[in-house]
Amino acid sequence: MEKENIAVGLDIGTTKIVAMIGKKNEYGKLEILGVGKSKSLGVARGVVNNITQTIQSIQQAIQEAENNSGYKIKDVVVGIAGQHIRSIQHTDYISRNNPEEVIGGNDIQLLIDQVNKLAMLPGEEIIHVLPQEFKIDGQSEIKEPIGMYGGRLESSFHVVVGQASSIRNVGRCIQSSGIELSGLTLEPLASADAVLSQEEKEAGVALIDIGGGTTDLAIFKDGIIRHTAVIPFGGNVITDDIKEGCSIIEKQAELLKVKFGSAWPGENKDNEIVSIPGLRGREPKEISLKNLSKIIHARVVEIVDQVFTEVKAYGHEDPRKKLIAGIVLTGGGAQLKHIKQLVEYITGMDTRIGYPNEHLAGNSDEEISSPLYATAVGLVMKSIENKTQSAVRMDAIEQPKAPPIYRQAVVQNPMVNEVLEEEEEDENSNEKHNSTVNRIQRNFFDRYVDKIKDFLDNAE
Repeated sequence: MEKENIAVGLDIGTTKIVAMIGKKNEYGKLEILGVGKSKSLGVARGVVNNITQTIQSIQQAIQEAENNSGYKIKDVVVGIAGQHIRSIQHTDYISRNNPEEVIGGNDIQLLIDQVNKLAMLPGEEIIHVLPQEFKIDGQSEIKEPIGMYGGRLESSFHVVVGQASSIRNVGRCIQSSGIELSGLTLEPLASADAVLSQEEKEAGVALIDIGGGTTDLAIFKDGIIRHTAVIPFGGNVITDDIKEGCSIIEKQAELLKVKFGSAWPGENKDNEIVSIPGLRGREPKEISLKNLSKIIHARVVEIVDQVFTEVKAYGHEDPRKKLIAGIVLTGGGAQLKHIKQLVEYITGMDTRIGYPNEHLAGNSDEEISSPLYATAVGLVMKSIENKTQSAVRMDAIEQPKAPPIYRQAVVQNPMVNEVLEEEEEDENSNEKHNSTVNRIQRNFFDRYVDKIKDFLDNAE
């Protein structure tokens, strides 16, 4: 009988932390077994600023997901975002000794090693290296170089860079929560997996993920990632503006935004008013919905303008770089009323709201199909790709009555890791034309996760 591949994703956001457990069903769709959600207390704009509070929030989300699913979580794939993330374009090449010899994985590895030696700013490290096109002896637009012949192997890379200390703090929080880190991925890439179709990625599309603390952008063209950016504004600044503009507390501002907020001020009439209860017996406060929409509109325009500046920096006005599929909005901020129309008005590009339901099993909870959970669903999909057994049934581990040490022993056993790596390599050798892309991505992730683990072990 085939072993169940249970996957776990952990989305550490500015407003919420989501732990999601899932597996693929017989139809290849994602079946969600359990979800845990907690308020994110120690994270600001995607960066951990209070390790103790973040650990507590992670443990709360993990506990809820375990209780809902009946599975014990061992390891997770975590999303990385935050204002410290930046990306660069880089082209590199190697000269091969024997052009008559077939190009193999070792040649790709040499190219990877060269990219890995790129000099970064102090405190920065490479998180993602995303290959775009390969070129062999001047012949361009090669997606799969393995099996071909040539003397000069060249490739353009999209390199994502982040602050090493911020990423290590995330790793420390995961480890202190009693679970292991099995993978890292850039959050806009996880969201893209969850809400974009392959056709959109081929045609050209900009994914905008509006979170609580940051707005993430990922641009695809010809099926390849072309540009990524993290803008340090999200839904929280809209809430802060409402709080200041209407002189109310944050909780009331958030409720107003969610229930009555609109990105398009023309929708509300002047006489539409909502009454907010006063604090500790004070008089209720009356707020005009038109004014509320004006406050929201001003901030959303600012966020969209910044994102559109990044889209223009990619060069979408060039006919060869045109984004035919337009814009896809996801994340909690995408639920704001009339935001689709406002984005279309500002950018002049076709826009739709991205829901992760395309990859979910038909019987999935309606709440999980919300744009709010796009990143978490994408992280579970990434965890499935890793082919690790990230959670085990509670009843399967109750016989030995093992505490959290059991979990760590399972994941830290080097023999288990070797077997998993061998299985992964076997799978990779059978993949289709994008196998080299996956191999490079996984290679970097394995090494980067190992680097973080080594750092945490030495720190102790």
